[in-house]
Amino acid sequence: MIDSKNFLEGYTGLENVVLETISNRNGLQAQLTNYGARLVCMKVPDKNGELIDVVQGYSNLQGYLNSNEKYFGATIGRYSNRIANGKFSLQNQEYQLATNNEPNHLHGGPNGFHNAYWTFNRISNSIIEFSYLSKDGEEGYPGNLKVTVRYELSDDNTLRIMYDGISDEATPVNLTHHSFFNLNTDSKTSITNHFLKLNADHFLPVDETAIPKGELASVTDTPFDFTKARQIGEGLEESHPQLQLANGYDHCYVIRPSEEEVPLVAELLSPDSGIRMCVYTNEPGIQLYTGNFLDGSDCGKGCIHYHRRSSLCLETQHYPNSPNMEKFPSSILQANEKYKSICIYKFDVKMNNQQIE
Repeated sequence: MIDSKNFLEGYTGLENVVLETISNRNGLQAQLTNYGARLVCMKVPDKNGELIDVVQGYSNLQGYLNSNEKYFGATIGRYSNRIANGKFSLQNQEYQLATNNEPNHLHGGPNGFHNAYWTFNRISNSIIEFSYLSKDGEEGYPGNLKVTVRYELSDDNTLRIMYDGISDEATPVNLTHHSFFNLNTDSKTSITNHFLKLNADHFLPVDETAIPKGELASVTDTPFDFTKARQIGEGLEESHPQLQLANGYDHCYVIRPSEEEVPLVAELLSPDSGIRMCVYTNEPGIQLYTGNFLDGSDCGKGCIHYHRRSSLCLETQHYPNSPNMEKFPSSILQANEKYKSICIYKFDVKMNNQQIE
């Protein structure tokens, strides 16, 4: 685990920064900081009972401050993913946002929630809650939005992330969690050996700027088909225009309809460690990102350099550019309406290199 004193070494800012640990009775541990309401370390047991840190990040705060917005472990908002040209119209008014991913707006802008200092509240040994007021006009968004993010590590080896919010004006809201996962015993190794299953029959093709074109494309007979578990590296070796555009997977999948309020949407398994991670959410989409632009320049925990394909993200969310796409599920939070989103990561072990059922 990361030492709290070492975490703050070299930090000279005025904001109060904390590093806190939550745990369960099975020995799972998660470390969190109020800078970006982010997950810094997540230790889960592998098939040999050894605790493995399954998320990438840094040993000190300065690493996050200097990371050139790779978003390791952060809470993303007000709007995760992209908004085309940084523009949207709402109630007959056009809003201009930062275009920090030219020509588009990405992950709430350069001063999005990932760069905010959140108020910290420890509820118990297994629950921590962060809160933040995003003021009217922040990053160009309308309305004063009050947000809480609650991390809970339960005894069924589940990390629950629960988002709540309320605004005094209508505004787009689309929050997500942005951990970079590697379930292998050695975090320097590639995630191309991971088996992935997604309960999604369609994905959203994108244009050359990574904005969805508007149609829902079937995954059948394409490298985007994870309806049955297969290794991620298999698809990455295939030739497909969408893979070439994104330099790999960086696409939102349309989650299959379910009668369950928070259904299982994804399963990820490392045959090396035996660790399986199941993802549950009430959101309509999940973004698969295969670390396409990690370049080894970052010296992370243990002085490990994070190279391309050394991790992946599974981000539960609304579809990208929803404020500009009438046919997509609405991401507009109306004034005084309650926002609720749930993302669950549940960990267990599959013995003898069993694939996902």
